[in-house]
Amino acid sequence: MLPSSAAAAPALPPTGLSDAARGWLLGCLGVVIFAMTLPMTRLAVGDTSDPQLQPAFVTAGRAAVAGLLSVVYLLAVRASRPAQALWGLLAVSALGTVVGFPLGLALAVREVPAMHAAVVTGVLPLATAVIAALATRQRPSAGFWACALLGCGLVLAFAAWQGGGALAVGDAWLLLAVGSAAMGYVAGARAAAVLPAQQVICWVLVGSLPLTAPLALWLLPAAAVRPSAWLGFGYTALFSMWLGFFAWYRGLALGGVLRVSQVQLLQPFLALLFAVPVLGERLDPLTVGFSLAVIAVVFIGRRMPVRGAGRGTPA
Repeated sequence: MLPSSAAAAPALPPTGLSDAARGWLLGCLGVVIFAMTLPMTRLAVGDTSDPQLQPAFVTAGRAAVAGLLSVVYLLAVRASRPAQALWGLLAVSALGTVVGFPLGLALAVREVPAMHAAVVTGVLPLATAVIAALATRQRPSAGFWACALLGCGLVLAFAAWQGGGALAVGDAWLLLAVGSAAMGYVAGARAAAVLPAQQVICWVLVGSLPLTAPLALWLLPAAAVRPSAWLGFGYTALFSMWLGFFAWYRGLALGGVLRVSQVQLLQPFLALLFAVPVLGERLDPLTVGFSLAVIAVVFIGRRMPVRGAGRGTPA
């Protein structure tokens, strides 16, 4: 059994908003931060015709930088070491969010454009919801699943249109990234029901340092790369790998994994919008239409009932 969240996490001051509303808002903030990850990762690694930083270096380096920042943060707040029962969840979260997702994404965007990658990773909310339902024994209503499937159907239809009906080599890496992220998100959200959310990602990153720091030093590029590649790397280290999870894990813990995870249906289209100024890719009216349709489905889905053992905590 995990310790009580009431005993481990300090009470937040009243804001006039329900836990569900605060979870929704924090989830939205996390998704906005994460939506920039894809174009910034593409900026960091380049493509096959103009490679920049190695995908493996970006994966290890961003986690190592965020891990060092996490050490400073945990010392500053005098955080207590997590209970032994939590280390399994933290390890699963690290496997998914520190290794699997960043590496899969970095390898994929070497092969496919950012806009293609954005729409394929749109299946992440459904993957997160399925894993969450299995892990927490929650029972979403038929309406909830209908909205989730409709939203993902819209995303996949857009992906098929964007890719001309064909899958690229990078799609396999994208699917690996999606599965890894969903697994890591659910584990992190369950840990965030006991620990403050910001400490969850910090302990995940600190626990990964013995692996990520030596790898980052070993893979440090010897040849010069563009300053823009280092800018992309810096964003993924500070925001994608660290600060974004402060908001995301707290949002999942407050509002429920199954419900808040559906906000990610908006992420691929936000990534498309961000790819225009960051990478110079072109946005067309059909993309805007799909984006508006997905937004409508997400708002309907969050009003559908979800029954179960709790808000993402173990039963």
